[in-house]
Amino acid sequence: MRSSLALSAVPLLLAGLQAATVGAIPTISAVGSKFFYENGTQYYLKGVAYQLTPDDPLIDTAQCERDIVRMSELGANAIRVYHVDPQGDHKGCMSAFADAGIYLFVDLDTFTTQIEQTSPHWNETQLDRFKEVFDEFQQFDNTAGVFVGNEVLTTANGSHAAPYVLAAARDVKAYRDQKGYRAIPVGYSAADIADLRPMLQNYLACSKNESERLDFYSLNAYEWCGQSSYDVSGYDMLQKNATDYPIPIFFSETGCNTPAPRTFDDQASIFGSRMSGTWSGAIIYEWIEEVNDYGLISYGPSVTGATNTIVVDGYTRKGTPTPVSPDFDNLKSQWATLNPTGVALSNYKKETASIVAPECPASTSGGWAVDPSSPLPTLGQTYTTGSSTTGAKASGTDSTASGASASSTSTKNAAGAVMMHGSTASGQLLTISMLLSVGAGALAFWL
Repeated sequence: MRSSLALSAVPLLLAGLQAATVGAIPTISAVGSKFFYENGTQYYLKGVAYQLTPDDPLIDTAQCERDIVRMSELGANAIRVYHVDPQGDHKGCMSAFADAGIYLFVDLDTFTTQIEQTSPHWNETQLDRFKEVFDEFQQFDNTAGVFVGNEVLTTANGSHAAPYVLAAARDVKAYRDQKGYRAIPVGYSAADIADLRPMLQNYLACSKNESERLDFYSLNAYEWCGQSSYDVSGYDMLQKNATDYPIPIFFSETGCNTPAPRTFDDQASIFGSRMSGTWSGAIIYEWIEEVNDYGLISYGPSVTGATNTIVVDGYTRKGTPTPVSPDFDNLKSQWATLNPTGVALSNYKKETASIVAPECPASTSGGWAVDPSSPLPTLGQTYTTGSSTTGAKASGTDSTASGASASSTSTKNAAGAVMMHGSTASGQLLTISMLLSVGAGALAFWL
């Protein structure tokens, strides 16, 4: 839907344009099914999962700077961080990452506030914690997206938790907009559960109400292992299910490690002609070498029984980053040859009128158990077995969420309308900025 610009708003918009041109790094916006830089160039993620320390890897500026050297060598332009301390000082690390052209996708939940499949609920305590993380990271131009959940649904019978994921996204987006923050995209990172495909991804993007759908969807997928192929791995089915998806979709974790070594051959398909028109890139799991053998970087051999501030679970998490051979070089070689140009925003805007949200999946006996016509849970609701197929029933309580969120290590051990999200200031200025200066670096997205 297009909106007109009142003359009284022009001074404010011009100020926003000026601010956008002096920033250290351009912001990322979600437009339709793709991500774009402010200059209208499509953005593809080449990311790594970066949970160097369990609580917050973004408070040690010196370590971030050491790691950034290797990330730049690798060709990375994004990191994913699962847990942060919103009270920490992140300015040093975030500035260093911005200077290197590296963007952040950060999870909003903590070890005690995740949305759970077994007893899903969404309450004020959870939302307040999500707000704190959002408040902290919205100030950084290289915050490219936030996750309201990671692998909440992990089994075929877990669909009753899906409405709670959407309820969280709805409330986070409402808070973002109410605060006048930049429209940082809000999304979800899903476990690759074949029995939930494609119902889950379609449900999270099917609402005709923009406030009740995700801004992006991502998948933790480890299907391509060893000397596989596009068809054998099942990537052909992932592509089939994602074709014509109305919001950006990407791999929020990938990189099967069996058999070793990892060759990352799947990257050629993700960034190649078969998938790059649909998928927005991939985040490789993970940066640090741990007991699960997914690391690209090591800080020294495992240390049995050691307990200090830089050794956790037997692995040193600070110091000089040393590439794990040959995995680091294998990924570096893959990414060096894979640079899709995508589509220019000026051309893509002509296609957005044809974007259509998928049909909401129907509830089926013994299968997908969400009635698409039922409202989303409201703040304070808890799932009760035997309630409506949305899995939502008011509990009358606001208890703190229980259970420990899976860390990045344990994770591996067991729409009708055009959708636009991004920089608020630059997001309103396409016509004005183009008239003022072709090279101003700020594009506007008519909402």
